[in-house]
Amino acid sequence: MSPAGCSHVNGYKVDNWKQNLRVIYQCFVWSGTAETRRRKAKSCICHMCGAHLNRLHSCLYCVFFGCFTKKHIHEHAKNKRHNLAVDLLYGGIYCFVCQDYIYDKDMEQIAKEEQRKAWKLQGILGCSVAEKLLQLFKSFRYVSHSCVCFVSTGIGEKYTTWEPTKRELELLRHNPKRRKITTNCTIGLRGLINLGNTCFMNCIVQALTHTPLLRDFFLSDRHKCEMQSNSCLVCEMSQLFQEFYSGHRSPHIPFRLLHLVWTHARHLAGYEQQDAHEFLIAALDVLHRHCKGDTIRDDNGKKTNNPNHCNCIIDQIFTGGLQSDVTCQVCHGVSTTIDPFWDISLDLPGSSTPFWPLSPGGDGSTVNGESHLSGSTTLTDCLRRFTRPEHLGSSAKIKCGGCHSYQESTKQLTMKKLPIVACFHLKRFEHSAKLRRKITTYVSFPLELDMTPFMASSKESRMNGQYQQSVEVLNNDNKYSLFAVVNHQGTLESGHYTSFIRQHKDQWFKCDDAIITKASIKDVLDSEGYLLFYHKQFLEYE
Repeated sequence: MSPAGCSHVNGYKVDNWKQNLRVIYQCFVWSGTAETRRRKAKSCICHMCGAHLNRLHSCLYCVFFGCFTKKHIHEHAKNKRHNLAVDLLYGGIYCFVCQDYIYDKDMEQIAKEEQRKAWKLQGILGCSVAEKLLQLFKSFRYVSHSCVCFVSTGIGEKYTTWEPTKRELELLRHNPKRRKITTNCTIGLRGLINLGNTCFMNCIVQALTHTPLLRDFFLSDRHKCEMQSNSCLVCEMSQLFQEFYSGHRSPHIPFRLLHLVWTHARHLAGYEQQDAHEFLIAALDVLHRHCKGDTIRDDNGKKTNNPNHCNCIIDQIFTGGLQSDVTCQVCHGVSTTIDPFWDISLDLPGSSTPFWPLSPGGDGSTVNGESHLSGSTTLTDCLRRFTRPEHLGSSAKIKCGGCHSYQESTKQLTMKKLPIVACFHLKRFEHSAKLRRKITTYVSFPLELDMTPFMASSKESRMNGQYQQSVEVLNNDNKYSLFAVVNHQGTLESGHYTSFIRQHKDQWFKCDDAIITKASIKDVLDSEGYLLFYHKQFLEYE
């Protein structure tokens, strides 16, 4: 629901509704004391089947607990006409008339206050910064004298930077060495509640919050908002990063992010399932428009410069330059244009677009870290097809500047400038006048990707006979590491998005809305793959 709230809550807001709601949160949701937790464990069972699990909800009108999964709470709501219930695990309010979790400012304020009280009773709030820091030592790789720590002042509120006291500096001196991350470190891992077919948004948020350079930017408080209203998507993303890296483990409810996306990208508004790729491009576009003043600077404090695009944080990370060379077949004159791009969309075998089989064959060879099996397709194959010369034909003649007449020509795309984060979109959803379907062709993709063969400079070197020397010089600059994969299960009409994210080197997790589970590298590489996110291994300022 939008921040305006649900109209059906008015029937609940009578007499002592605030006190009643507080009691429910105190006793059955947050349970700050050991006694209330014991009481919750004993009393919170479904009144129909006696189960403790299955997403228990409590009716807000009477003393009734029911399973959400088995719809026992739904039956109660229908029979008693009690329209509202609270999720006993996450504290969200569900409306059975709207058939969705809703947002109400007054109820949210009560939930926030009671959760903070429970945290204080449990010792999460109220401890000194030094005590918090000692707890963080167990999970962070290292803490240095110049580090910045973000301390929570409440749910959805501003996070403040930390300046160490003399006592805290003394504590730091006793722990000067690097500390290894334990295998169960979960800093930055947090599930996202599905607000009604919003898995397409959740998987993209997971990818963005685990983009290293973007994470560093937001956690260092670099955003300077120039908007007058509270509608800045960059401010909300900044809050989201701080929520993710606050150390809280309960799933986050991104209702405000969804509202702002609906506000600024109206074609995505509504509870229908949307395309994750479309959401990514819309989100980057809005973030780009809202953070024109945010830039990456070099070690000397100077703005980095890229002639192909602006210096906002989004363009610095995600924008590359795509070179298009159109060659006249008569005089061989070349017309070159360079266009910015945020992602590369790649055709797949099985689509109506003719696909040139480029795999080396069934000899078990390896190219760019990808093993080629008989009949298999790799990401490198798709990139080779994307950058191959294409004959435009007689029906698409272009006026040649050299011949001064319309001639047949060839067109070739190459990478003029690579972005820091390269996103590859595998075109699995085909929409045409005669055909609407999903392409399930498996495409293997590597953990490490070398983009050198697809660079414009490599093409020019090949033409000049200097390719081998060029490869050795550029190879390191063009190497990428995989850090996120978005997958789609199901059909074109109905399906579900999930994502794999890399938390640390060789440590992967699967994000399925509110549920996060550990994943193996094999799980990641065996997945179907819809959006692939790669980060540059080496960064240079221009």
